[in-house]
Amino acid sequence: MSGPRSPPRFVMLLNRAQRVVQRWIETRPGAWDGASSAQAGMLFFLASRNGAVIGEIAQALQVAPAAVTNLSKRMEAANLVERFADADDGRLTRLRLSPDGQRAKDKATKVLEDLNARLSDGFSPDELATVARWLAHVVELENDIAPR
Repeated sequence: MSGPRSPPRFVMLLNRAQRVVQRWIETRPGAWDGASSAQAGMLFFLASRNGAVIGEIAQALQVAPAAVTNLSKRMEAANLVERFADADDGRLTRLRLSPDGQRAKDKATKVLEDLNARLSDGFSPDELATVARWLAHVVELENDIAPR
C-alpha cells in the first residue's frame, strides 16, 4: 500500500519547462532566419502593431524601453526592422518590419506552430483548455507584484 501522494511541484516544473522550451527554441537550426529568439518577440509584436513606438513595444514585451532601443538597433543593423519618424511628432521614432523581418517572423511562426503541435500531442482539447486556464491563472500573479 502506498502512502499519500505529494502535490505536484508546480514552481519547479514550470521553471524547468520554461528552460527546456527556451533551449528547444534557441537550438532550432536557422529557425529565426537571422533573428535571435529574443528578437522574435519584437517581430511578432510589430507584425500586429507595425509602426509602434519604443514605449509601446517595451510595455507589450514587459521590458525597459532602453532594452527595446538596444534590441531595435541590433535588429535595424540586421535589416529586420526599419525606423521612421512619427508624422505628427518628430521626437518619436516608430518601428516597422522590413521585408527581411517579415520573412524572419513568418519562419519563426512556423517553428512555434511546430512546437505547439509537439506540446499538445497526446492531450485532449479539454486537457489543453485546463492547462491554458492554469497558465492564465499563473500570469494573473502579476497583479500581486508591487510596482518598481
